[in-house]
Amino acid sequence: MDATEIVSGLAHSARIAARTLSVATGTERKAALHAIADAIQARSHDILHANEKDMERGRAANLNSSLLDRLLLTPERVKAIADGARQVASLEDPLGKTLRESVLPNGIELKQITVPFGVIGMVYEARPNVTVDAAVILLMSGNSALLRGSSSAAESNQVLVTVMQDALLTTKISPDVIQLVPSDDRQTVKALLHARGQVDLVIPRGSASLIRMVVDESTVPTIETGAGVCHVYIDEFADLEKALPIIINSKVQRPSVCNAAETLLVHASIAQEFLPIAMAALHEAGVILHCDGLSLALAGDIPATMAVEENWSTEYGTLEMNVAVVDSVDAASEHISRYGTQHTEAIVSENKENTARFIALSDCAAVMVNTSTRFTDGEQMGFGAEIGISNQKLHARGPMGLEAMTTTTWIVTGNGQIRS
Repeated sequence: MDATEIVSGLAHSARIAARTLSVATGTERKAALHAIADAIQARSHDILHANEKDMERGRAANLNSSLLDRLLLTPERVKAIADGARQVASLEDPLGKTLRESVLPNGIELKQITVPFGVIGMVYEARPNVTVDAAVILLMSGNSALLRGSSSAAESNQVLVTVMQDALLTTKISPDVIQLVPSDDRQTVKALLHARGQVDLVIPRGSASLIRMVVDESTVPTIETGAGVCHVYIDEFADLEKALPIIINSKVQRPSVCNAAETLLVHASIAQEFLPIAMAALHEAGVILHCDGLSLALAGDIPATMAVEENWSTEYGTLEMNVAVVDSVDAASEHISRYGTQHTEAIVSENKENTARFIALSDCAAVMVNTSTRFTDGEQMGFGAEIGISNQKLHARGPMGLEAMTTTTWIVTGNGQIRS
């Protein structure tokens, strides 16, 4: 079979299997997630063994450190994946909620309720945890999942899907609600993107180039998750004791992810005092610094290079960071507007007016006030695992959890009324 036939067959199976989700209660869907979580922990050894094969291939292929970090599974990460499934199961059922209701003058009753999309395709790179995160969120929100990961994680993704499907055999939900699209043929991505009428929605998760390709080529509706060129702005009224750990955490805690900061902006009035301290701390943490003229002059003996235009719009995913001096909240916001990706922006300030102005000028999915950019995360925000972080403005924005994976149906109930 060619790629189109393969994807069509998987989508058809997923559509039929979704009927078992349509009639499953919230309690039954939650039980399925617990079964998946238990199975993942019970078969951790199998999962880690498969992941090591992917890691060996990744090292041989000279994947960069960012991709290798995203690909790697450890016992702690496997446990975290299972815990994420349990956390999703603990959340309120997103289906069947009444969003609005009314009675028309003719006696007809209107009710708008939440329902699943149906069959949702995921296209993503490296990160095998997305295989489980996406599957459990889609299952809990009543959707079937078509998962197309990258070939670099083929072994990990296959064992994870097998574990989840085996777990569903013990429940009332068909294991076919989770389908793995083969990653050994690049044409399966194109086939998934062109499966309009068979797939209801496609969500990309990965690099800026992957996301742009999906959005540009898909004939299936998409939710655009975005690249993360995130900034931390240290205002003139910042508490500098708070500022330094926020900067370090935003950049260093896990630099390969989309909510890691890529640029540090510091107000000119505190730059001479604070920047040498901040840059020294970043350098000590292993961060390569790319500076504008003013910050480079303040670097002194701290290793740093002059930033070029390309640096300001680069999502490094590694221990690299840009540094610039600005003279106002507006100047910081203008820089962010020019180079940012509408993902996450942070301000460190004790001044309420400056903070409010920064928030008002920040056209992005999340604004952090006196805290790390790393908190733009579904699990950290209490959504359980996340399907991705949307930078777009339609339907969903920011970390997408269960509610974002639902649409609505109008229930119109009458008693024999007809339209004149």
